[in-house]
Amino acid sequence: MTEASETTVRMPAEWDPHDAVWLAWPSHEELWQESLPAVQEAFKSLCRAIVDIDPETGARRGEALKVLVPTAKARADAERALVGLDASFYDIGFGDIWLRDTAPIFMDRVSNGALVAARFRFNGWGGKYVLPYDAEVSSAIAARSELATVTHEFILEGGAIEVDGEGTVLTTAQCLLNPNRNPGLTQADIEARVKRAFGASRVLWVKEGLLNDHTDGHIDTIARFVAPGVVMCMRAESESDPNAAVLGQIEDELRAMKDARGRSLEVITVPSPGLVEDEDGEVMPASYVNFYIGNRAVVVPTYGSDVDARAVEAISKVFAGRKTVGVRAKELLEGGGAFHCISQQQPSPRAARTGEHS
Repeated sequence: MTEASETTVRMPAEWDPHDAVWLAWPSHEELWQESLPAVQEAFKSLCRAIVDIDPETGARRGEALKVLVPTAKARADAERALVGLDASFYDIGFGDIWLRDTAPIFMDRVSNGALVAARFRFNGWGGKYVLPYDAEVSSAIAARSELATVTHEFILEGGAIEVDGEGTVLTTAQCLLNPNRNPGLTQADIEARVKRAFGASRVLWVKEGLLNDHTDGHIDTIARFVAPGVVMCMRAESESDPNAAVLGQIEDELRAMKDARGRSLEVITVPSPGLVEDEDGEVMPASYVNFYIGNRAVVVPTYGSDVDARAVEAISKVFAGRKTVGVRAKELLEGGGAFHCISQQQPSPRAARTGEHS
């Protein structure tokens, strides 16, 4: 691993081709307790959909898996669970599996298309969930990726930003402007840093996210780019939805926005799961838009809601070239997130994506 010199980078859109996806095998019994088997099953379903093995030839049609395993037992369990799925395993410790927020973010160097691993400071989601190793995960993955790195000295989690690959970053004020992240920095300061870090020319701000979101309103639970100029969000089915008011506000905010190319955003809505509670009766921040966009599949979290099937169908219409798969994620959500939260894609080099020569 080498430290990249000052450089201009661009983060590709998630629907651009990937070489691999970084994940962490759920193995911390003290964190997941009786939910661990269900979380591991959800993880395996995610991996099977991402890899997309051809049943006739046994060849991988999707991206490869790069899986962190913190102990010898975790490695043995993960190898057994993911056998035949073209997974590579890395002996890297982690506090929990939320690699969207703790892993480096992979981007293109604009000058020649080479990938770089961008690292940001991490403080346990504003100091709420500080676990051993999480602050070092991005460094460890960057080293094992053997890519040049760019290090940014401000706090940012990957789930806090959403990009269209054309110069637009979407985020929430509730998270990025929260004093528990970067105290002392103004909105203008943070916006300038985000633009530089992601090669963006415009930052769009949504005010706030879902009720009881541990992340202080990460954008990847409320609004996702699904194509240039097109964003997806959720709409409440009834006023009994605990997020009815905020979801309406988010949709209104998005409809008033223009992207970096001056286009008014086209807004596509899918149903909200409505009221989803944990075993103690607490409202959980359930979201269908916390999906992962792989090369061959889009994996959508489901929660046992009456609208699960309709939401998966609505999302499938947007990703006609991919198989859209709904996978139960309620137990995963009890830990704080869903499939986008636990994954970090490593894009294919730009020349491989576009056929250009660097």
